[in-house]
Amino acid sequence: MLVTDKPIRSRHFLIFLLPLLIFAASGCGRGTHGADGISNSVSELPEGTSWRPRTSAEELLLPDASGAETYRNEDGSIVLDVSHTGNGYLMIKDTGDKKVQVQITNPDGEMYPYPLKDGGAFETFPLTGGNGDYSVKVLENIAGDQYAVGLSRNISVELSDEFQPFLYPNQYADYSADSGTVKFGEKLAESAGSDLAYVREVYNYVIQNITYDTAFAENTPVNYIPDPDQTLQRKKGICFDYASLMTALLRSQGVPTKLVTGYSGKAYHAWISVYLRDRGWVDHIIYFDGKDWTLMDPTLGANNDAKAVKKYVGNGSNYTVKYVY
Repeated sequence: MLVTDKPIRSRHFLIFLLPLLIFAASGCGRGTHGADGISNSVSELPEGTSWRPRTSAEELLLPDASGAETYRNEDGSIVLDVSHTGNGYLMIKDTGDKKVQVQITNPDGEMYPYPLKDGGAFETFPLTGGNGDYSVKVLENIAGDQYAVGLSRNISVELSDEFQPFLYPNQYADYSADSGTVKFGEKLAESAGSDLAYVREVYNYVIQNITYDTAFAENTPVNYIPDPDQTLQRKKGICFDYASLMTALLRSQGVPTKLVTGYSGKAYHAWISVYLRDRGWVDHIIYFDGKDWTLMDPTLGANNDAKAVKKYVGNGSNYTVKYVY
């Protein structure tokens, strides 16, 4: 079976100027929280907020291609491991010499396209559509933009709980026990007495220390895959990097987190949503100042005036979700 396909990640994640937002000429401005009275202290927590245990590297939830249930193509170069779909992920590797793409169609019919990196190692792909039947296709490039289906399987998924896909690393928010991101998350969590406090620690660190890479945003390569460790080390990136880093920091400390891509106005954008036990899922990332809850956006918060960001983000109606990872 032949299919004709364009590169699956041709969209560019561009920073955009919002009404009334002043952006530094370099595109690398930092957040200005504090000027408008927002507290950066973690001592003011909502009533009833319970203490949270810090997650150590030994307690990390990490994907495993255990081989308990696998499928292969005819020559064995493509391996699909579905041993742990109940934990919200599947794993794929390709040892062939062709460019490969992955298509995962959720139970609701939404198709998620992914690149598959070279190297022959297993990569992790999330099952974010909940319980139900998924279609998985691995496409091999045969010429130009023509692909042949190298492996195709339908799988039935029953999650052990709804949070599983949002607690493990995956291709777009990858980390291991040895990752700098994981170790830094442990350090940030030392002073956080609750999930909320830890979310705030992560948010504050990212908007105050990671600058926006305007030049890279204007020339983002096709099939770009963010690397949280690299973003943490370079301290710069695009919105996909901001969201990926925050997702890795939060998930590695046991906070369910969705990495979301879609549109903010007309610009393609990336942000996160987190789950807090006292509040449920909070979209577009939250900020709590000890008294009030505010929807925030880490990329905008890092590069624009805080009051103007709040005005733009508002109740989240400017955001349209396309994919959830």
